[in-house]
Amino acid sequence: MGSSQEKIPVGLGDRSYDILLGSGNLQSLPIELEQINFPNKIGIVTNDDLAGLYGNRVAEDLRDAGFDAKLIKIPEGENNKNLKTLELIYDELIKNRFDRKSGLIALGGGVIGDTAGFAAATFLRGIDFVQIPTTLLAQVDSSVGGKTAVNHCLGKNLIGSFYQPKLVLIDINTLKTLEQRELSAGLAEVVKYGVIQDSSFFSWLESNAQNLLTLNTESLLYAIKRSCQIKADIVALDEREGSVRAKLNYGHTFGHAIEALAGYGQWRHGEAVSAGMVVAAKLSRTRGMCLDTDVQRIEDLLARMKLPTKPPKFTLEEYVDVMQLDKKVSRGMLTMVLNSGIGVAQLVEIPDITAEFSPQFHDREE
Repeated sequence: MGSSQEKIPVGLGDRSYDILLGSGNLQSLPIELEQINFPNKIGIVTNDDLAGLYGNRVAEDLRDAGFDAKLIKIPEGENNKNLKTLELIYDELIKNRFDRKSGLIALGGGVIGDTAGFAAATFLRGIDFVQIPTTLLAQVDSSVGGKTAVNHCLGKNLIGSFYQPKLVLIDINTLKTLEQRELSAGLAEVVKYGVIQDSSFFSWLESNAQNLLTLNTESLLYAIKRSCQIKADIVALDEREGSVRAKLNYGHTFGHAIEALAGYGQWRHGEAVSAGMVVAAKLSRTRGMCLDTDVQRIEDLLARMKLPTKPPKFTLEEYVDVMQLDKKVSRGMLTMVLNSGIGVAQLVEIPDITAEFSPQFHDREE
């Protein structure tokens, strides 16, 4: 059975590509690859579970269409998004004589997308790759925009590069095999787009939270399309995060600190971003940039999406230490994304992290 799909262009000059969004459109992958003249020899980077769910079938479809496709399985989880896993991919590529005219497909969530993308960016100084994100988080966020990276034990995504895919193919049917917790984690990034860029989308999310949690096709397609559109527009303006792209880090500065302190994988990325957004909203309120009612709406919507709204109880000193390693610290000054009401966000320099965050830590016992 055929499937219709929507096309969202990411305009980056000669590095432009399309995001293809549909339901059941994974089966059209061979045709889509032919249309962009993707290399014939392909490594499909995935994990054991996803190989059983989709990977074997994708490899078979590609071979039937005349591609030379090989599965490359890597261990799952944020705690495996590191140089060791990257080396596993390189080993397979070298052993199987992949060359510059070969390509990679990242089939999985954000960990697979980021790691396989960085492998593609660095193997033989760069080979083509395609993103097939299978989690909501990856579909609305990490698969779009060309950020690729692995973690270092001292911080998240510290080793990476900007490297754009040739295509992003999103099939929402892959979300049917996601556990509830993973779905909610993805919804955190969807809420973020409403807060930073589109107040009417935020209101739409308030009305459709339940539809999204129950995987209503129409609601999912709309939420993913709007999220991808917002991200694509921002990335087209600022590919390498010199200015406006940094707005996409709303909730992430504190969120990354939660992930690092809790131990990678203990808190899902989206869960950490959710608590981080509430921290950012409260900072915005303290600075007079938003109202109590805005903070309440953000908190309520995240809670309805079954997400945490309070950070884990590490000390303020521990949080500050980790945040000072953040990529957004320049000359010792931390820059954070804060919201002005709902629908607008801006970058704000935080001269004294401890002083700004201190009030947040006195109301944690509420």
